[in-house]
Amino acid sequence: MTELERLVRFRLLGQEYAFYTGASEVELDAVFSMVRALVEENVSGPQGSLPISKVAILACLNIASRHVRLQQEYENYQTETEERLKRLNEIVQTRLPKD
Repeated sequence: MTELERLVRFRLLGQEYAFYTGASEVELDAVFSMVRALVEENVSGPQGSLPISKVAILACLNIASRHVRLQQEYENYQTETEERLKRLNEIVQTRLPKD
């Protein structure tokens, strides 16, 4: 544990969880909100009453799916940005006065 880490506790589906983190309160609030929303989606779905372990796995799969999609979008963004910069550089080079 580093100096900036602290013990954080939260409740989910009637169980208490605790872990050490250096994350800010804003980041933790966002994480907890996302996890609670995903868990609630899976608990209240058409599948009826699921064991907590299955709800947790479904939430993890949902988070992983979002992560993979965002990772791909970021890679596409990087590629498109590099192409745009390359084209812009070519335009600037053609319009600069030649010595």
